[in-house]
Amino acid sequence: MSDVRDALGRVGHDRLAHALAVCGQAEFTGELRVSGRPGGAFHLRDGLVVAAESPGAPGPDVLLLRTDRIDAERWAGLVRESGGARWPAAALVARGYAGAAQLRVVCVMALQDAAFAIAAGRVDGCEHLAGTEPHAPVAVGEAPARLMQDAARKLAALAALPYPVGPERERPLPAPSAARPLTPLQQELLTHADGRRTARDLAFRVGRGVYTVTVEVARMLAEGFLECPGTPATIPVRLPPEVRAVRHREPPPESPPMPTVLPRREPGASGITEALAPPRHGTSWKGFFRLRHQTAE
Repeated sequence: MSDVRDALGRVGHDRLAHALAVCGQAEFTGELRVSGRPGGAFHLRDGLVVAAESPGAPGPDVLLLRTDRIDAERWAGLVRESGGARWPAAALVARGYAGAAQLRVVCVMALQDAAFAIAAGRVDGCEHLAGTEPHAPVAVGEAPARLMQDAARKLAALAALPYPVGPERERPLPAPSAARPLTPLQQELLTHADGRRTARDLAFRVGRGVYTVTVEVARMLAEGFLECPGTPATIPVRLPPEVRAVRHREPPPESPPMPTVLPRREPGASGITEALAPPRHGTSWKGFFRLRHQTAE
């Protein structure tokens, strides 16, 4: 668990886990809004998470449109008939576009995927808001601790892959590779990968969960279907600012080698011979150095 926290940013992970735990213990009803990148919101009822949404993960509407039970034009018509409701569940069931059980499954998938996207990003702060209602809640909520454990398990699984990637980090390109069979999802990702889209962007494009797409992108990178030129295949280590500010010093230039033969001088030219000359007869060494000092002055 500590490896996951270090990879994501320990302060942000702990802040989010603590805020959700407090909501659960207080049986909070309302919204826990998370600022950061991508950020998002958890909607709670009596301490249980009944919905989660994030710009980093497709919502239930995107996931439902992927099932081909309803197209975008009919979806827009149902939204208008429902007075602009973002999740016209009753109209979907009444028109036969989806069953009640299918809608519950889609809402649970969207909740867990949004929680993963929020936990995988940068968490700057958490704010409690009362009086808000989610547009696509689940009937039975998730315990905050269990929801965070599920997100941490997914993050650990991603980090253990041969080519770990982040939902909003790598921007893969199709790689020239031998013709091998691809799954329908892999074929879609290969079609839309253009070097500008991240796994999060691809998830919205193909209408799949961001965790599912991120795992598939990691596998395709490891198998050679995709490539990320110039991008390391590891999760970067986030160094503190004081470490990042340290610059490597250039080594000093080498000193020229000392000559092996000393230059020849005339005797007495530098004063060395005179200074080391013995005192004249009748003069002690103490008197000799006193005389030298007076002469110098």
